[in-house]
Amino acid sequence: MSSVTDLPIGFTLGDANGIGPEIIVKLFAAGLPHPALVYGDAGVLEATIVQLGLEDKLNIELVSDPDLLSTQPGIIPVLNRWQALPDDLVPGELSALAGRGAYEYLCHAIDDALAGKLRAIVTAPLNKKAMQAGGIDYPGHTEILAERSHTARYAMMLANPQLRVILATIHVPLSQVSSLITQELELDTIRLAHRACLQAGLQKPRVAVAGLNPHAGEDGRFGQEEQQIIAPAISQARQEGIDASGPWPGDTVFMRARQGEFDIVVAQYHDQGLIPVKYLGVDEGVNVTIGLPFVRTSVDHGTAFDIAGQGIANAASLRAAYDLALDMTVG
Repeated sequence: MSSVTDLPIGFTLGDANGIGPEIIVKLFAAGLPHPALVYGDAGVLEATIVQLGLEDKLNIELVSDPDLLSTQPGIIPVLNRWQALPDDLVPGELSALAGRGAYEYLCHAIDDALAGKLRAIVTAPLNKKAMQAGGIDYPGHTEILAERSHTARYAMMLANPQLRVILATIHVPLSQVSSLITQELELDTIRLAHRACLQAGLQKPRVAVAGLNPHAGEDGRFGQEEQQIIAPAISQARQEGIDASGPWPGDTVFMRARQGEFDIVVAQYHDQGLIPVKYLGVDEGVNVTIGLPFVRTSVDHGTAFDIAGQGIANAASLRAAYDLALDMTVG
């Protein structure tokens, strides 16, 4: 039986009208140290190779299973169990077919990962509006991954060389965050933060928990969540042997983590956690779904319809996601 490190990385194309095809082709052109295949549309990738002037360097090879991919240099193995996309798609334009395709590619990669055929999944960006136009209504990758893999406890982590942040709540309106913050959710997220750091090779992770309210509630003056919910969860985590601390004021905890005081920060809601990471730059940022039965990493940017098809997209975040996927599956 093959070790997980012998298995290929599975890239998903994302929305074919975004920059996903371009950054994937650029990544393969630069060379990869470990075998990989793409779940996506061969015609779109072939057109992208031509558009980038890489016909002499890269070729597409259709495969029906991850076990059958070629490991020869200059080959992009492509697996598509869905229909072929029309060749008149226009980069940068919203397409229901491209949106539906992004969902189908992801689902097939998830199924193969669950079947033990992939080392990890690395996802290029999808477009929610295009996916919804194609009849699929999810807030994003994370929820699809969790539902299809039957994962009840999961969290989104954003990481770059300077900062790791994990979210207690993800794609929900700000008005609902407070009602969703429970001691069980906080404790689960702290545990997942600890697990993520262990997967990244840290022996004794230091988990900082951000408060929900200004000044972390200031002893109840600005809110009760810190005293009644977050602090008890931190105490429970410490009883389990996790080096968790807080709740810390959200306006300083990320700076302290960046300076090396903490290894990861638990943020209470989407923008609280993602703004500090993305402010540092999206080129090296990686999105990781923690809690799945397989490793999934992704770029820290969207489909960038405004520059799609122009040949100017930066593949650095995709390369960082690929490298992190390898690091998180070393044994």
